[in-house]
Amino acid sequence: MGEYAELRGVRSWFEVEGDGEPLVLLHGGFCTAETWGAQRGELAGAYRVYLPERRAHGHTPDVPGPLTYADMADDTVAFLETVVGGPAHLVGWSDGGIVAMLVALARPDLVRKVVLMGAGFRPAGECFVEPAMLDSMTAEGDDLAFFRGLYEAVSPDGPDHWPTVVDKVIEMWRTEPTLTEDDLGRISAPTLVLVGDDDLMTLEHTIALYRAVPRSRLAVVPGASHVVPLEQAGLVNRLVLEHLALDEVETMLPVRRAPANPGG
Repeated sequence: MGEYAELRGVRSWFEVEGDGEPLVLLHGGFCTAETWGAQRGELAGAYRVYLPERRAHGHTPDVPGPLTYADMADDTVAFLETVVGGPAHLVGWSDGGIVAMLVALARPDLVRKVVLMGAGFRPAGECFVEPAMLDSMTAEGDDLAFFRGLYEAVSPDGPDHWPTVVDKVIEMWRTEPTLTEDDLGRISAPTLVLVGDDDLMTLEHTIALYRAVPRSRLAVVPGASHVVPLEQAGLVNRLVLEHLALDEVETMLPVRRAPANPGG
């Protein structure tokens, strides 16, 4: 069963299960905690898993004004401080990955390790394979029918508010995030960058993200799209658990990870 916490004036819904180190699952845009169904059970076998639903998603109401990644990151910081009570691993999918990056930058003291799935660090026009797809997305269209069903089933704002949320999310995708590779270079947490080989994000953008984050690993999952946690759940879960358990990356022939002064 879920419960609510007051986060920066927003009555925010979350679930918790499992025991161990805290791990926060950050869902994607238009998604809910339910979309982590293929991960939560296995991850909760090793960690205490928290599943918050951000403002305007799932059981958490919308608030006046635009949706921004900065606000959602600040909400997540408040969640870590007041509900989790300290640092946690962050596993973010799509929009949740962007939120995870912003939290890791703003509050590295609250972040242990990070997993970024299908996440970009620039607006859609600079990282989507087909940014024009946003032009055809409408509240009543087939592209968002699955997400509309999730929203209408549980939103405290009611089904009539769905078009407002769609407009806000799409506008956010068009204009945010606006991180640079220099910004990403300040992420200190060990990070797994994971993407489907047929993701919404271009592979070139994903590789740029991987190269910019200093302590990062890269996984391109074959036969997968932007919905990689559902399409390849077993493999994704193994990769996530391995990353969270790994202390240091050691390879036989390091290049990118080679010591800067091997003789010093």
